[in-house]
Amino acid sequence: MPFSYEYPHPAVTVDCVVFGLDLAQSELKILLIQRGLDPFKGRWALPGGFVRIDERVEEAAERELKEETGLAKVWLEQLYTFGEPKRDPRERVISVAHFALVKMSDHRVRAATDASDAAWFPVTGAPPLAFDHKQILAMALSRLRGKLTYQPVGFELLPPKFTLTNLQRLYELVLGRALDKRNFRKKALATGLLVALEEMEQGVSHRAARLYRFDEAEHRRLSKSGYLFEL
Repeated sequence: MPFSYEYPHPAVTVDCVVFGLDLAQSELKILLIQRGLDPFKGRWALPGGFVRIDERVEEAAERELKEETGLAKVWLEQLYTFGEPKRDPRERVISVAHFALVKMSDHRVRAATDASDAAWFPVTGAPPLAFDHKQILAMALSRLRGKLTYQPVGFELLPPKFTLTNLQRLYELVLGRALDKRNFRKKALATGLLVALEEMEQGVSHRAARLYRFDEAEHRRLSKSGYLFEL
């Protein structure tokens, strides 16, 4: 039989912080959508929307990303739940935030549904954001900085073939500080997860560097035996 609660129900949404690495411009970037509806119509915001009554929050995050930006099948992880009573002017809204890591060259961004535009912005130069999305972005960046040192999530941002300089630049951009070249390379190679390829950089003005790839199968094998990634 139907059951009713005496307490009002808050609405539940998902918001997605999507990071991408632009090696050409040497920037860590964030994907934003321009809101086509009130509240905050015309303002930039994180992709997201309301959770449907019959879907899991992870499914809602994947659906909203695809609907609003065209992104699908990306690395996605739950971040944190934001529930300040007045965070949304429409009603009581609790947001389950997620963050995603994508290879920018693998995805063509396009705005749809209630987003009038979608575009990449440098993390350090993002425009004013709607709702409490500035706070969500800050927490996602902090989480990424932490995970980068003990999980190989950074390879989700790099192209399949990369140089050691590319790898170091990724870490420097995310961590926000310079790293010693010799020490970083020594630690990176010591992980046992980098496969040196018989290929070199192409079309560069400087001396071509060797290309590497991340050995995902080796990482899975080592993880089963208690291996801890550290870089």
